[in-house]
Amino acid sequence: MSLLTDLINLDLSDVTEKIIAEYIWIGGSGMDIRSKARTLSHPVTDPKDLPKWNYDGSSTGQAPGKDSEVILYPQAIFRDPFRRGNNILVICDTYTPAGEPIPTNKRANAAKIFSHPDVVVEEPWYGIEQEYTLLQKDVNWPLGWPVGGYPGPQGPYYCGTGADKAYGRDIVDAHYKACLYAGINISGINGEVMPGQWEFQVGPTVGISSGDQVWAARYLLERITEVAGVVLSFDPKPIQGDWNGAGAHTNYSTKSMREEGGIKVIKKAIEKLGLRHKEHIAAYGEGNERRLTGRHETADINTFSWGVANRGASIRVGRDTEREGKGYFEDRRPASNMDPYIVTSMIAETTILLK
Repeated sequence: MSLLTDLINLDLSDVTEKIIAEYIWIGGSGMDIRSKARTLSHPVTDPKDLPKWNYDGSSTGQAPGKDSEVILYPQAIFRDPFRRGNNILVICDTYTPAGEPIPTNKRANAAKIFSHPDVVVEEPWYGIEQEYTLLQKDVNWPLGWPVGGYPGPQGPYYCGTGADKAYGRDIVDAHYKACLYAGINISGINGEVMPGQWEFQVGPTVGISSGDQVWAARYLLERITEVAGVVLSFDPKPIQGDWNGAGAHTNYSTKSMREEGGIKVIKKAIEKLGLRHKEHIAAYGEGNERRLTGRHETADINTFSWGVANRGASIRVGRDTEREGKGYFEDRRPASNMDPYIVTSMIAETTILLK
């Protein structure tokens, strides 16, 4: 095993200019992250310099067997914390051979929205709080929980410390450092209210980069839990009953909101979000109705609401924003399994482009 570890950690830069590029894309379910690697003749730092590639879409639920080729377009590059050196991770989106985005490619439409002149001038910032649950591999039961049983009630676990309160901290810290190494703008982590549940935050990021970075961070977490022999779940309500669900609270601001008098722009944006509540809920993740019950720090899925410092509202405005008269707000509706390309672009579309 020590030899295997030595080989995995080989530094190739002393013997060759060739690098390994891991191409990453989203499969047919919308949450399955796929990847495969290829050798490049020299280091690359710009996605435009990377070759397009293809894969068998019939094996990912994205194409029929009789016409199975799907084309990968490189879109964002991150440093590879697993292979290190000049090796890279490449976030890609997916197209037909004719150059049309396939139906599961949600990045393409998001890129159109974020390239709209009215959106570009507003420089939309995002901070996404990605909650997730760690499960024991063979039983699909939360990490640290007695098999077939339950721990003590919620209360001591949120941001908790100790072997009886924090389960999986080694995985969480490994992921934190891997994200920083990769170049992801991860801004923090914390233990969540339900034991075995954690959160990482990505942001502030601008426009389409938010989705790229969240998907890259999810990929790293999938790989790290793979090594640890733990199952990663983005289910918005993994355990029924009196346990918190898992969301992806999305913090948002525009240039106008961050300037003097921005609170008026914020209130107008919230009003627009209320008008399209049903459309947003429909796009904010599968199974979200199990989470948005009006309990466990959520608003009811059928009712739009907002408030200052209110974690039981659809939209929360922070005390600092209210006091300073400018800043950001938090959309608390997205589920943990939401697609960040959809959520970020939809918020921009509704608040900036909707007249």
